[in-house]
Amino acid sequence: MDNGAMFKNLIVFRIAPEWTPPPLAGLDAELAKAAFVPCGASQPQSMGWVPPRGQAHSTYVESVDGGRHWLLRLMVERKMLPASVVKRRVEEMAAQIEQATGRKPGKKERGELKDQATLELLPMAFTRQSALQLWLDLEQRLLCVDAGSAKAADEALSLLVRTLDGLALAPLHTAQSPAQVMSDWLVSGEPPVVFSVDRECELKSADEMKSVVRYARHPLDIEEVRAHIAQGKRPTRLALTWGGRVSFVLTEAGTLKKLDFLDGVFESQGAPKGEDEFDADAAITTGELGRLLPDLIDALGGEQLPGSAAPVEGGATASPLPTLADDGPPF
Repeated sequence: MDNGAMFKNLIVFRIAPEWTPPPLAGLDAELAKAAFVPCGASQPQSMGWVPPRGQAHSTYVESVDGGRHWLLRLMVERKMLPASVVKRRVEEMAAQIEQATGRKPGKKERGELKDQATLELLPMAFTRQSALQLWLDLEQRLLCVDAGSAKAADEALSLLVRTLDGLALAPLHTAQSPAQVMSDWLVSGEPPVVFSVDRECELKSADEMKSVVRYARHPLDIEEVRAHIAQGKRPTRLALTWGGRVSFVLTEAGTLKKLDFLDGVFESQGAPKGEDEFDADAAITTGELGRLLPDLIDALGGEQLPGSAAPVEGGATASPLPTLADDGPPF
């Protein structure tokens, strides 16, 4: 496994305090009930759990660091049926109806033809599989999804919530928005000591023009960047490095993208005695990220629940958590 390949993105959620993790054996049995099965002939999509280790007949949940961390893997398979192919088939069917009856199908009938064409073509469509990693830090009560979009994360979490009885999740809020904090760092040139600003950034204006300026492989401690911010542009993406060990891009929504473990992180740790490559990589990855996330939360002013007046100390929860549909800014 390449360094950092276990996770490339992180969308972070808070696990509600009232949820009690089930025993590992019981969790594995519940996940097995929703195991991945490939798409049927006329099924456009299928999703389910697969062993994180990638080995047949292994468990559906991997326990790391004495049970502090759990790793899960969701497999999603979709039929690739281009809209142009369906449209062409609908036109063929409509032409046949017109030839046989002398009339053109109306809007409602064409909709029915589209459904019929889709069912007819699905068995011949190619399939594409993608996998999402999920990481539960039970000690800090955080759940992270390695997903490139909020929609993909929501699909994974919806299945997880249906699988695990009583599990409740919410976006993790911080006292300050990532965009404001990133602006402050770029203007002052002084991020918290544990972080350093790298050479990638995207700035976007909030007006109707939605002007965008992007920097790639470019120093950001320059007057030009500060001038853009003074004119009202705000960072939507900023490349950072944590502790000289992990680099990533922080987005305005609080998502971590392009996670990369720097040279020496995996080599310096070495594989614990008696563990294989997966175990070693899992232990190092969750250990590093388990220290990065609290530092990032602190850098963004600490955790804050919607409606509370002050950041929540130490991850404690003083009021009910928001739902996944909450409109506030997620971490």
